This record gives sequence, C-alpha cells and structure tokens, in this order.
Amino acid sequence: MNGKIFVVGLGPGDPSQITPQVSNAINLATDVIGYFSYVDRIAPKKGLQLHPSDNRVEAERAKHALTLAEAGSVVLVVCSGDPGVFAMASAIFEVLENNAPNWNNIDIEILPGITAMIASAARVGAPLGHDFCAINLSDNLKPWSIIDKRIRLAVEADFAIAFYNPRSKSRPKGFEKTLRLLKSHCEGDRPIIFARAVSTEEETIKYVSISKAKADMADMRTLVIVGSSQTRIIHQNNREWMYTPRHYPEKDSQ
Repeated sequence: MNGKIFVVGLGPGDPSQITPQVSNAINLATDVIGYFSYVDRIAPKKGLQLHPSDNRVEAERAKHALTLAEAGSVVLVVCSGDPGVFAMASAIFEVLENNAPNWNNIDIEILPGITAMIASAARVGAPLGHDFCAINLSDNLKPWSIIDKRIRLAVEADFAIAFYNPRSKSRPKGFEKTLRLLKSHCEGDRPIIFARAVSTEEETIKYVSISKAKADMADMRTLVIVGSSQTRIIHQNNREWMYTPRHYPEKDSQ
C-alpha cells in the first residue's frame, strides 16, 4: 500500500511561525527527509525515522522520499521557508516526472511556509509593497549568464529584488559581480537590507545604500532585498522603516 509525502516549509527559523497545517503533518510522519539543519528542527519521537543529508543531493533525497512512500511510509520532506521557493517541491516533481509510472499512486501534498523573503520584509517594513521579483544567486544549477541577464532586466523593469543564496565559501565572487551590476545599472543610490538569520537568536538586520554595500556583508544565511527606484527609508519612533509605495508615478510608467 502506498504511503504519502508531505513537502513542508518550516519557515525562517522561529518555531512559532510553523503553520498548524505543517505541525499536523509532522505529527503524522513516520519518516523525515531533508538537509541536516532542517531535520534537526524536528523533535525526535518513538517510531519516527530521521534521514538527514547534505545540501547538494536534492534529487537523491526526492527519490528516497518517493521510494519510502511507495513502501507505505508517511514521509515528511522538510525545507526552510516555503518548499516551493528554491526548495524541495521542484526536486520532487523533477524526479517524479522522470519516473512517473512507478509512483502514480503516491499521494503528494505541498504545505506552504513563511519564506525568508517575506519574514525579512516584515522585519524592516514593506520593501516588497509594489512589484518585486526573487533571484537565486547560486549558479550551481544554472549558468551565471542567466543570472546576469535576469539582474539586468529586473533593474531595467524597476523591480524591488530579493536575492537568495548570495554568497558562500564555494561561490565567493557571485555577489561581488551582482553588486557591480547593481551599482552600474541602478539610477540613484537605492536602499538595500541585509537580513541574516531572521527570526532566530542570530538575527541581524543592516540597512545600507547600494554605493556602500560590500560583498562580505552577506553569506548563505542572508536574504538581501534591493529596493526599486521608489523605495524609501522613513523614521518613526526611533527606528527606520524601509517601504515601497503601492503607487507608481504615471510619468515613469509610460
């Protein structure tokens, strides 16, 4: 008898931001699959098998989940943030597409979570209050030429931009190139936030302008949001808020 797969988002880090729907799926699971630090967020209990793995084995992880579900297990595939945003939901369907006849009867449910992008935006105000886009700066699964093109077009379209996976030890140069692109193509000195480990005890938030941004301000636990030409910083009650107005000047939209 086939089991079931829940692909869930655990949110940015604070347990209180895990949705009740995801909490219910955790209680039903017989097996948990995911990256080491995400599996660590699931409390051990009798009868629950934990299967942590490294960060670059998403396809293998997806195949493992589908194989366990085929044998009757209730499998929880855990992701941080939301499972459909640069996470395991896509990996599950990529593997399923290539092996669909074997797993047609497996019940799959994707349960959303609070993304790092949304959690970070909430911390600073409303920088995503108008049109925005999200770009993953990792070039492990796509060429840098595509990332370069998307950054240029996002700036040209005047989106606020949320950057995921900006900088790691194995990719120290990508964010440097990103900042050079932004500094050369953005009109004016747009505000940027570096939101690291949001909703955890290690959380730090840093506001800078593009001209003062440096690559070493970011790492893999950092979400970077670059404002549009309309994004602004205001002051209220001894703190700063970053927001993008809901309207766009008519003269600039023609």
